[in-house]
Amino acid sequence: MNGIQQKGKVVIIGGSIAGLLTARVVSDYYEEVLIVDKDHFPKQPQERNCTPQAYHPHRFTNRGKTITARLFPGYEEDLLAQGSPSSLNKTIHNMNQYGSMVGKYPRNDIKFSRAVLEWVLRERVKQIANVRFLPDHDVLQLVTTSDRTAVTGVQVRDRGQLGEETTLFADMVFDTSGRASKLSVWLEQMGYHVPAPDFLKVDIGYSTRRYKLPTKLAHIGEEWDAIVMAGQPAAGTFSGCFSFIENNIAEMLLYRPGGHFPPTDEEQFEQAIRGLSSPIISDILQQLEPLGPPRGFRVPKLYRHHYERMQQWPGGLLVLGDAFCIYDPIFGQGMTVAAIEAEALENCLRQQWDDPQPHFEQRVLQTIQGVIEPAWWLNCSNDLQWEGVEYISAEPLKGITFGQKYMDLYLQLATTTQNWEQYGLYWAVNTLSVSPTEIMKPEIVKTVLSASEEGKQLLDELNQLYGNSLEQALDQLLPHFTQATFVQHSSHPAQTNK
Repeated sequence: MNGIQQKGKVVIIGGSIAGLLTARVVSDYYEEVLIVDKDHFPKQPQERNCTPQAYHPHRFTNRGKTITARLFPGYEEDLLAQGSPSSLNKTIHNMNQYGSMVGKYPRNDIKFSRAVLEWVLRERVKQIANVRFLPDHDVLQLVTTSDRTAVTGVQVRDRGQLGEETTLFADMVFDTSGRASKLSVWLEQMGYHVPAPDFLKVDIGYSTRRYKLPTKLAHIGEEWDAIVMAGQPAAGTFSGCFSFIENNIAEMLLYRPGGHFPPTDEEQFEQAIRGLSSPIISDILQQLEPLGPPRGFRVPKLYRHHYERMQQWPGGLLVLGDAFCIYDPIFGQGMTVAAIEAEALENCLRQQWDDPQPHFEQRVLQTIQGVIEPAWWLNCSNDLQWEGVEYISAEPLKGITFGQKYMDLYLQLATTTQNWEQYGLYWAVNTLSVSPTEIMKPEIVKTVLSASEEGKQLLDELNQLYGNSLEQALDQLLPHFTQATFVQHSSHPAQTNK
């Protein structure tokens, strides 16, 4: 692709969050945008059959919210209209193995279910004049040129009784179909060599139950934002997360990696909550009304594709979101990564608009991999602490052993000293607001490692292995995360208000 076509057509495979964000971005650069999805889109907020994870907790981190608010100004007002609550000045209680950090939530973030968020964004996208939806259609395969060097559209089949097949031609196809993506298979069928993905065998178990807050107990919803009790890998205990979503509904999640799944039986679920490290959540739930039994969700493995390493890549094709990489849902990074990827795509389109260059698609894939890497590395650092979790890749994760030890020591220091500045940086990194390099600057690393005997021993080991220059040691030891993915968006005259 030698230049962005101001008049052209885009087909987006998949109409979930990543697809909607992508549609908003590309609608500024293409004349027609068509979103194809196998599901039927509900007229009101509700879970869809093709998003089985939708019942479980979802969130944007502050970075994801900021990007989404720029793309869809005022979208949180639409969430509020659906009964979603604000977190501002409500109590948030974070407990880990070293203690608790309890305080008032400082931002006016709006809490929601996945169904409400998706519906709100979809309604916004429907208002964009050059975007259309084609629901209830399966994408069967990519359509290509005769030499298979470029994708020219997709073959689709109506999921209705007639089952008609149609070719949808396009100047660019985006795969945002998530975990159901068939892109690797399609590329191999086209004769391309696809590198093996990285895998993190996690065997994650989720169980979520929802509760109704009685009107007479409205003060509970006014007081609490969230209570998070982190499971302890050494003890193999469940994590527990309690929070509110729209219309005075609370959701309670139990979670654990490593193949030991939390129960979905009602009594066993409640018993597991009573077994958490504090009775706070159990005491609150005893006052609420269950809306149904717990629902389970399982994630056998996480994956990260390496499409950016392919020596040959067909023109007219790109991939974003869970079709490229999936993350441990407990960290709430997936939707934020999708938003950062959409922003990165927007920046690439802008650059191509200003200065058209060949190999546009390959540059976008490399940029998106730069977005993926920090979240993937942080996921692996956390999950590899659990027994039974295994990393499978052609090459090891750089600095992961040190990263695990250091991040744990950092959390220990911030919690035991009740240092909110340190704790805030810890969460800024884990919510992808800043690069992991910000928490691993030499002066910060030295402070953290010098605060405990275990840390001092680790610092001595670094000095022995890499010499007395901590800066040089960290430069050799840790990944060089792409700083450009953390640069805030700047405006461009080609953008329109939609």
